Amino acid sequence: MTTWIVVAVIAAALWYYLFRFGKISSAEAHQRVDKGARLIDVRTPEEFAGGHIAGAVNIPLSDLQSDVDRVGPKDAEYVLYCASGARSAAAARMLKSAGREKVYDLGSIGRW
Repeated sequence: MTTWIVVAVIAAALWYYLFRFGKISSAEAHQRVDKGARLIDVRTPEEFAGGHIAGAVNIPLSDLQSDVDRVGPKDAEYVLYCASGARSAAAARMLKSAGREKVYDLGSIGRW
């Protein structure tokens, strides 16, 4: 029983850590993009080719890990998404750690 409690606490902490950065609603994502925020799809090129949000730029998470400056200037505003929300949350953490303050995570492409 104690093991399950420990596992549940660790899972809850991990969930909070992965998804706490700048989650926004679909409506807010639309508003920010309409006002000029850069829409970044952090999925693989194959996933992007299979369908993406109009106007999005594909910068896979693996590319961000090696070249975070590829995304653009530090003072720009960014809306990120992926397939499930896990990669976009990781990308949001990376961009925030690299000094970008206006980073918003839509999460899953399905939330658009």
